[in-house]
Amino acid sequence: MSEDIKSLDGLKSAVSGEEVPMEAVAAPREPKRDDLGRSYATGKRKDAVARVWIKPGSGRVMINGREMNVYFARPVLQMVLRQPFEVASVTGQFDVMATVKGGGLSGQAGAVKHGISKALQLYDPTLRSVLKAAGFLTRDSRVVESVRNMVNVRRVEVSNFRSVKFSNICIYELFNKINHLQRCRWFFLCSLMLIYKLVR
Repeated sequence: MSEDIKSLDGLKSAVSGEEVPMEAVAAPREPKRDDLGRSYATGKRKDAVARVWIKPGSGRVMINGREMNVYFARPVLQMVLRQPFEVASVTGQFDVMATVKGGGLSGQAGAVKHGISKALQLYDPTLRSVLKAAGFLTRDSRVVESVRNMVNVRRVEVSNFRSVKFSNICIYELFNKINHLQRCRWFFLCSLMLIYKLVR
């Protein structure tokens, strides 16, 4: 077979010997644009959510009604926003209008970058493979560990400490457990001495 089989229909036709129409084998993605010729996508990163519209233009980027250079003053964040255009080789060909909420500046820049990448591949589906290979279409799901999780870990440590029987542990081990829980040494040393005397 000189032809590559890329679908189940193609495999079925190769086995049975009949031809399958090309329309059924490969349906190219169609561009998704609104009445104004824009493509819309939502990007997310950490706690930030960005709504992004792109349309053909001169490369102007507006974020929350301000220019990119004003909203993201740090050059690193501006570079993050330019990455999808540079990878897709369409620098200066699209205008971007974005609204972003939540998170800090770094998370917001990542959210806008994710939204730009998704909007570019919706505007021109041929850019999808390039953007996907660069990893720009995948949401970066890393987030800061919440304080609630740290508090729960602390509660587990405290409950484990309370379940220990005093009669089976010497003062030195109790003192180390209390240090691990970041308690005041002198206060607990006195109370441990009292407990040790009562248990003995």
